[in-house]
Amino acid sequence: MAAIGVNRPYLRFSDDASDCLNQYRFVACDGIGDAILVQGEEAPGQALRLSYNILQAAGSRIFKTDYVACPSCGRTLFNLQTTTAKIKAATSHLKGVKIAIMGCIVNGPGEMADADFGYVGGAPGKVNLYVGKTAVKFNIPEAEAVNRLQDLIREHGKWVDPVPQTSALETVS
Repeated sequence: MAAIGVNRPYLRFSDDASDCLNQYRFVACDGIGDAILVQGEEAPGQALRLSYNILQAAGSRIFKTDYVACPSCGRTLFNLQTTTAKIKAATSHLKGVKIAIMGCIVNGPGEMADADFGYVGGAPGKVNLYVGKTAVKFNIPEAEAVNRLQDLIREHGKWVDPVPQTSALETVS
């Protein structure tokens, strides 16, 4: 195991993890480091979270669901931000699953080539769903598409039910 040291006394946690990744991507993305030690953060939890995010972004370790989305353009067939938020809310507990959210069928399939599942605008108000590079469900009404994506993930054995969150009051009583 090789560890990469990151000393960030000049940056705050609110700065994007990509700042760190940009400095260490040549090492992490080449598979040289599989652990990161972040120093300089005031709170240890923030340093740990930043370490996880850097390893996830480099593809060295997978700790959470990974999302790829297009930047949006004139061909986008749905509200990309709203749809991405809905998909994240429904799937963020799926560790190790990569989901692509692409606005159109023109560039979407090529840009999402390494995703496990894809949600792609196929026509106005319609979505096509992909498994890998293969389109498997066509012309799904946008209002049903997130639920159908969840069903597709279940069909392929990648779904796990989210762990129920307990509140502090439930724990005490």
